[in-house]
Amino acid sequence: MLVVGVNGSPRKDGNTAFLLNLALEAAKSLGAETVLIHAVDALSGQENPFCVVCSNPCEGRCSKGNALGEAFDILRRADGILLGSPVYFGTVSAQLKAFWDRTRILRREKALFNVVGGALTVGAARFGGQETTIKALFDMMIIQGMIIVGDGYRDADAGHHGSCAQVPSDKDDFAIERAKRLGLRVAEVAYATMSLRRR
Repeated sequence: MLVVGVNGSPRKDGNTAFLLNLALEAAKSLGAETVLIHAVDALSGQENPFCVVCSNPCEGRCSKGNALGEAFDILRRADGILLGSPVYFGTVSAQLKAFWDRTRILRREKALFNVVGGALTVGAARFGGQETTIKALFDMMIIQGMIIVGDGYRDADAGHHGSCAQVPSDKDDFAIERAKRLGLRVAEVAYATMSLRRR
């Protein structure tokens, strides 16, 4: 079973990556293989910084023989995906949006259909748009046909949307605990739903 984290922050060692790594470690404790993809790395070398709908239906031209294609190959194998983004003006980062917009080829293939998804966000203020950003992450995953879970866990409580942290995330004890629970929940449901994914 593979659980993949997608770091939508331009910083590879910042607050979002910190929480994603905690969630992935929790998933690993249930036996999952884990991988962390940095959207900024996957987008390196792209001719256009964002999707320009160069073909319809999508032929995946932007992801052939490059870092984006390698990232998509990992996502094609995923049983669970944790999307993480800092809050930029109440929504996801430009890097994550540019990365996810290019997953049109994965949508055409139904590659993420029934993959389990969870979300986490980090904002500069306690009420800095984290929940609106999580809702945007949910929308992105729902359009792929993914199964969305929150950060509840059987040994804790029913949960919330996901982990919503305030900068600095390594000092936000509540968000740290929620990130760990989210990783456990994604792995648990991914394992329970393996028969739903065509592999």
